[in-house]
Amino acid sequence: MKRLLNPRLELPRLEVPRLGLAAFRQRILLRGVFVLLAVATVALSVVVLKDEKERAWQAYQHGFVRSQAEVMARLRHPSGRLALLNAGHLGQGVTPLAPLLLPYAAIDFDDPQKSQQAVEMAGCSVQYPDGASLCAAIGNNPYAGGFIYLVGSFFAGELTPRERGSREPAQAHRARITLDMRGSTYRWIAPYEAMPQQGNKSGNGEHGRLTGFVDNGTPQLDARARPVRDFRGWLWQNGHCRDLPPGVQGNAGNAGNDKTPPAADCLRRTHYSIRLPVELFREALFRRDVRPVWPPEDLGSMRVRVEMLAPGDTEPPLFDSNTPGAQLAASLNDISRSLLPGERVQIRKVGADEASAITLKGVDVQAAPSAPWLLRLISWLPLDAAGVSAATMTPAVPTGQDILDTPTGNYTVSFTGHPRDVEQGLAAVATRLSWYLGAMLAAIALAWLIVELGLIRRVTALTRRAAAVSYNVQDGHVGPRLGDLEVSDLRGSDELGILAGGLADLLQRVKDDLQREQLRAQQERDMWHAVGHEIMSPLQSLMVLYGPDDPGHRYVQRMQQAVHVLYGTASPAEALQAANVPEGRLDLNAFLSHVAANAHFAGIANVVYEGGSGEGGWGGNRDVTGAVIVRADEFALEDVVTHILRNADSYRPAGTAITLSLSASESAASATLHNQGATIAEDLLERIFELGVSAPQEPAAAGSAEHRGQGLFVARTYMAKMGGTIKAHNTRDGVAFTLTFQRLG
Repeated sequence: MKRLLNPRLELPRLEVPRLGLAAFRQRILLRGVFVLLAVATVALSVVVLKDEKERAWQAYQHGFVRSQAEVMARLRHPSGRLALLNAGHLGQGVTPLAPLLLPYAAIDFDDPQKSQQAVEMAGCSVQYPDGASLCAAIGNNPYAGGFIYLVGSFFAGELTPRERGSREPAQAHRARITLDMRGSTYRWIAPYEAMPQQGNKSGNGEHGRLTGFVDNGTPQLDARARPVRDFRGWLWQNGHCRDLPPGVQGNAGNAGNDKTPPAADCLRRTHYSIRLPVELFREALFRRDVRPVWPPEDLGSMRVRVEMLAPGDTEPPLFDSNTPGAQLAASLNDISRSLLPGERVQIRKVGADEASAITLKGVDVQAAPSAPWLLRLISWLPLDAAGVSAATMTPAVPTGQDILDTPTGNYTVSFTGHPRDVEQGLAAVATRLSWYLGAMLAAIALAWLIVELGLIRRVTALTRRAAAVSYNVQDGHVGPRLGDLEVSDLRGSDELGILAGGLADLLQRVKDDLQREQLRAQQERDMWHAVGHEIMSPLQSLMVLYGPDDPGHRYVQRMQQAVHVLYGTASPAEALQAANVPEGRLDLNAFLSHVAANAHFAGIANVVYEGGSGEGGWGGNRDVTGAVIVRADEFALEDVVTHILRNADSYRPAGTAITLSLSASESAASATLHNQGATIAEDLLERIFELGVSAPQEPAAAGSAEHRGQGLFVARTYMAKMGGTIKAHNTRDGVAFTLTFQRLG
């Protein structure tokens, strides 16, 4: 039924022109600087990586030559020769021991210093957890005799020698030796026999002979038992206890010294050197029909066990070569530790086939993780160093060769490098450093982002908006000259912010002036509309007084037409708010009687005034007679009542009356205008007094103003200016409007 119109003043949005490349030249320059900085950083990293690759390749070439010389030096050392001569079975197992082939023809076992120096140089000793050691080996010259040499040491207390002529070896310290070879087992028992001291050398320990007998497994020697002729053994014990500090010595000849512990608690290192006669070796060497084969082919399958026993049948022995936990003797694996990862050394005996060659490889080290793309980049980088293929710019694999002569023959030693490990190592380092490069690029990107968001974006926005203003205010441009341009978001305390703030203030001032000018023009139109609207009411009455046959009817009609043109231009809201209503005194009772009597002159018929009542409201028991003086202006109130009567006349059923009534109290008086017909929706009872609320579906009367929803708005405005109120409420059969006034004395 009703419709609310709320017109809103809006500024048109600016049309932004298309800017050329020159307008963004500074921005392109600034961005180009950051791109150039990032490219220069990456290029510098690649150049440094290429330089490091050349340095690494040169260092690898020097390292390859150095490792080649080191490997050859170790192979020429007795320990290296020992590892090479026993490469076939060395390292297969530690215990039980297998005799090794020495790089010497024989060992001077009668001299403790020479025998110990020989096994130390050869590196053939097997180390045991308790500090003992043992080297079981044969000489590399078959004609030095078919012997197995046993040189080692262990810890023992004071030695107990065998009494001369005693047949019980268990009464003294002794050595028990077992040899398994070619399906047979040979056993010897060698008790210790002390040698007389030469001079006063009690502080230097003692020494003696190990006399070897064939071990028949009985506690006593046979009465006819004789020492084995070619069995030779010596035992030396130094004079220092193992667990005593320097200067505190213990020996058998110092029993009266308080610092000397009991002999059972003073463990001393005891060295021994034994030569075992092996008859099978001797028989093979001195056969004339067959050329001797040396070393024996079954040397690696032989097993030797050495046990050092204390006096008595106590177990376990002082030393047992089968004790677990022994460490391997020197092997070629020790030599391979001198090689760089990926390098190979091939050792082949001159005249032998390739299958018998020994290949050593550098110890593989777990490479640090590297990025695959970095490895490809390093491989792609060219090299200017020596040893690089000019066609492919890739390093050639370094090689080397040398000759090693040994008593058993000459060996060819070939070296092969592995430059790929240089690239992998460099890639691993570059992978770690790539995080720093990434951090630098991220810092450059962050700096660019800060400049882009903090400066370039604001400059671009300000440029586009300034160009839009310039474009839209040019002469000949079709469209709005100034639109919704907002630059306040670019304000700040810096230079650009001050510039944007000044432009924002200037544009805001221009927009405010534009809006005020548009509002002033709108108010002028509303004023003309208000004037026309107020003139329309008396003209309606004149149209009734001067009928169609009256000569003045035509002029009144022309006046109405002219006012109608002005009336239709705009809303009178602001004009009515600015209108002044003079204060006055009005007899409301007489005024309502006059309205009812003359309403038909305004074209509103059947208006009835029913009088009024006193306190108690409209329809009360006490009649109101005489004057009811209220605060009101007669002309303004006439306009108010006319608007309400016209509204009631539009909605009442044909033939029904519009009733006027009056009620009064000591301080106020109320006039009620009631018409029958349709009621007003509850949510519109207050809104119908707002400007723009109308009923457009109701047809306008001939010669009357169009329904614009402003009659009741005018009524409320005039009532408020007179200090009164107006309200609408639904009744049982229609609608009633109540006007309330301040009553005067």
